[in-house]
Amino acid sequence: MKTVKPKKHLGQHFLTDINIAQRICDSLSEENKNILEIGPGKGVLTNIMLSKDVNFRAIDIDRESIEYLNEEFPEHQDKFILADFLKTDISTIFDSTFQVLGNFPYNISSQILFKVLENKDIVDCVVGMFQKEVAQRIISPPGSKVYGILSVLIQAWFDCEYLFTVNEGSFFPPPKVKSGVIRLVRNNTKDLGVDEVLFKSVVKTAFNQRRKTLHNSLKSFRFTEESEIMQKRPEQLSVQEFVDICKRVKKE
Repeated sequence: MKTVKPKKHLGQHFLTDINIAQRICDSLSEENKNILEIGPGKGVLTNIMLSKDVNFRAIDIDRESIEYLNEEFPEHQDKFILADFLKTDISTIFDSTFQVLGNFPYNISSQILFKVLENKDIVDCVVGMFQKEVAQRIISPPGSKVYGILSVLIQAWFDCEYLFTVNEGSFFPPPKVKSGVIRLVRNNTKDLGVDEVLFKSVVKTAFNQRRKTLHNSLKSFRFTEESEIMQKRPEQLSVQEFVDICKRVKKE
């Protein structure tokens, strides 16, 4: 029987607590039956999903993991994809919208979310495990010290909810930090009303100098008017306020 050794360079910490795994899987929406798991590892989430009435796929860059799953679940070999999620055209995996599930490797968890943002029109929901600090940053509201770039960009398109904390002992090998499970549900926003590239640029530029007021950090952008909002710091602004700022940028 094949085994899967956790690989440090892939950021693998295999979930071993079945009860936690069940809670994660049960946090998905029951409405969309298309489910994509990222980084199945030894298949603790996979095993649960395969028992459900869903259209399931799992993708992993780790050949050892995929070979293990093929041997463990031989009747489901067509559902396991050996590929790099970050480099895969995920729009080809299902014929319609889908949900994303996973105990995400800490070292690429933010990149996974940026990939989700690129595909926000086909991803309905994300239920994922992150390093607790990252999970808190994603769902944090304006005014929080950890509110930042990822918070604004995700919350522009998704409703975010912190579900529960997972202790270090629920994994092998145990990580040095606690983990947090969050749920992101696609909101009703179809269009921000401003250019998305400009929106990302304004948000990133503002937070890259987060101690400065927007008046100082956004000098590279030309504004049609000054206002009170420009005297604030980026962590004080809601998504809509960032959109409003973008609407006042002069078009070159």
